[in-house]
Amino acid sequence: MSLAIAGAALLAIAGGAAFYYASQHAAGRADTTDQFRVAVSATACEPNEITVPGGKRSFEILNTSERPIEWEILDGVMVVAERENIAPGFKQTLTAQLRPGDYEITCGLLSNPRGVLHVTESEEARTAASTVGLRNFLGALSEYKVYLVQQGMAAVAASEALAAAIKAGDLQEAQDLWVAARLPYKRVEPVAYRLSDLENAIDPVADYLEKREADPAFTGFHRLEYGLFSEETTEGLAPVADELVANMGELKSRLGKLKLDPALLMAIPGDMARQLSDGKIKAGEDHYAHTDLADFAANFEGIAKITGLLQAVVEPVDPALEKEIDAKLKAVEMKLSELSGPDGYPSYDSVDEAARASLSAAFQELADVLDRLDQVIGVS
Repeated sequence: MSLAIAGAALLAIAGGAAFYYASQHAAGRADTTDQFRVAVSATACEPNEITVPGGKRSFEILNTSERPIEWEILDGVMVVAERENIAPGFKQTLTAQLRPGDYEITCGLLSNPRGVLHVTESEEARTAASTVGLRNFLGALSEYKVYLVQQGMAAVAASEALAAAIKAGDLQEAQDLWVAARLPYKRVEPVAYRLSDLENAIDPVADYLEKREADPAFTGFHRLEYGLFSEETTEGLAPVADELVANMGELKSRLGKLKLDPALLMAIPGDMARQLSDGKIKAGEDHYAHTDLADFAANFEGIAKITGLLQAVVEPVDPALEKEIDAKLKAVEMKLSELSGPDGYPSYDSVDEAARASLSAAFQELADVLDRLDQVIGVS
């Protein structure tokens, strides 16, 4: 009975969020985009203030600094879109559906001052072509909300077990539990990465910090990873572990309160797949434990969960697209399976560039096909 009541409550919440979205946040779509160029130096964005019309907009980000960078569009603490691991001298393209308003943009290192993105009213932003009613999304929104809550609870429990092993001074146990604690967080990362303040506390990579491993902002999973796998000690890590537990508790709370809408549900799986393809797979993230493949597999589980829910919405409208999505999901699953051995995934530093490129391409193809969701199942 209690489960039924909880499910009904979640369904009501999802329904309310969906109808609020329809009445307040309808946004148009465009098949073509204007591209805006941004150069990111060691200290700032050039230009540091950008004005664009609302709608689907594309940005070419050039890294003119000597460090890898990430570039984000922020609405308060929420990440609207981002690109990671843009190498020095290279550029990446980011495309985002933008509603009118003012946003912040990050400019290189996390400690750098942020720029401003002004998004103005436009006819494109006011137009909302639609083919699917809100009621079609209610089940998907409700089920994904339950999934987020479950994974949030698992993330808290796993981080508590990790903290206990660190406090006990059991290095081997702590190393094993560090890997396990990453998994529920990575499953909800398609949503969690949009909470920029928590992401920067839970999962900052030393590459993006001014003093790297010595930077005070080097906290969370990767600070623990550095101590457990590079320095091979639990000494001094208890406060970091306690902070991670607290941040996981906050993440669980925010996931439970998160207002999901159809636009967010359609955007997050493709965004996460593209993040993996554009940066994480090529460079890796777990520089000391080299357990990146386990991370990618958990990310894929999260992507597949959302996508599976959306496939039920797509299939009656565009059966061919639903089959194409299914094929791309199976292709990524196969690539991950090919990289797994009898003892699980190998150390990522043993995975050569060709294998990384092949996995990256599979995620890229998945991201490309997921980008078509908005064209097919817009909301009225």
